[in-house]
Amino acid sequence: MLGLIVTMIIVGLIAGALARLLIPGKQDMSILMTIVLGIIGSVVGGFLGYLLFREDAGEGFLQPAGIIGSIIGAVIVLFLWTRFGSRTTAHR
Repeated sequence: MLGLIVTMIIVGLIAGALARLLIPGKQDMSILMTIVLGIIGSVVGGFLGYLLFREDAGEGFLQPAGIIGSIIGAVIVLFLWTRFGSRTTAHR
């Protein structure tokens, strides 16, 4: 169980960092938010992969296709976040 959590954190950090490199512009995110972005991207990428291919990964947790799906999912989540989620309004 601890190995799964550590793997999720590492994959989340890698996927989140690569997504931040691929999406242009400034993203005000901490390392923790980058990890969360990558983990959410992993969920989104896995869900989209299941919808497209109707198969679940049965050969283990850490696969190249899963990492690529995590990066694609993180890019999608970060793109949506920069376009819609991070709008702040100042009331003066």
